[in-house]
Amino acid sequence: MACISASITMSSSVLSSRRSSSSSNAAKPNSLSFAFSFPHFPTSPIDSIAPTSPPLTNGLVVHAAWTRRSRSEAKKRPNRKSWKQRTDMFMRPFLLNVFFSKRFIHVKVMHRGTSKVISVASTNAKDLRTSLPSHVDENACRKIGTLIAQRSMEADVFAMSYEPRKDERIEGKLGIILETVKENGIIFV
Repeated sequence: MACISASITMSSSVLSSRRSSSSSNAAKPNSLSFAFSFPHFPTSPIDSIAPTSPPLTNGLVVHAAWTRRSRSEAKKRPNRKSWKQRTDMFMRPFLLNVFFSKRFIHVKVMHRGTSKVISVASTNAKDLRTSLPSHVDENACRKIGTLIAQRSMEADVFAMSYEPRKDERIEGKLGIILETVKENGIIFV
């Protein structure tokens, strides 16, 4: 039994000496080689002592070459959205968009998350172009408000929101459209 254990220890010592000589003779891969892209796990006590490559990250932040802003500029102005900006499109998913041109009125309801148009109404449409005497007066605004409310309800949209642009007042033709949409059963949130 003692003879067998002696041969085992002798063969393991020969193997370890071969490993150390082969690892010292073998060329170490440089940082751009294919072999270096795989993680290196120590297999023997000699490998765990060997120096490793310098870390590519500084803490948890990876400094990539393609960033547009310098580090000091990024620290001054972090590129973060507020809570309202991040959650508003889920809290109020449907948005009413109204556009007045000199000749026509265009209204559409869009889904914010997917940017899909849910319903559209315009005084330039074939069915309204011939029936309305004027395409931009108050009667046209009432007709467009009624149509957009009906088409939105057919698409199972019963609540929407309207965000006025900067310095835009909700009065006149815009006020008439919004009032008509409310009167036809759409809830503004």
